[in-house]
Amino acid sequence: MSSNIFQNIPKHLEEEFFEELISKNGVKIERIVSFGHTTKEFEWYDQSSDEWVILLRGEAILSFEDEVDVRLFSGDYINIPAHKKHRVSWTKEDSETIWLAVHYK
Repeated sequence: MSSNIFQNIPKHLEEEFFEELISKNGVKIERIVSFGHTTKEFEWYDQSSDEWVILLRGEAILSFEDEVDVRLFSGDYINIPAHKKHRVSWTKEDSETIWLAVHYK
């Protein structure tokens, strides 16, 4: 059975939408949808696993603790090592931002 990453995207989201697509043998793949959503102020992701993320659609800015922000456009990807504190500080408000995230050990 196949699916399409750009279909069945919820509209009018109160907060970012996280959808686990598959999880097996220490690897989790998820789709994330943002419509102007950001990480709450003064909060940081501090994950126990590495995360590789690609921006499939839209634009976003990732902030890293004590580092320069990284602006991402469609097609851009980044690898975030475990326990590297980061947050989403901006996504486009007038269109969807679709991420594909791969969490791995």
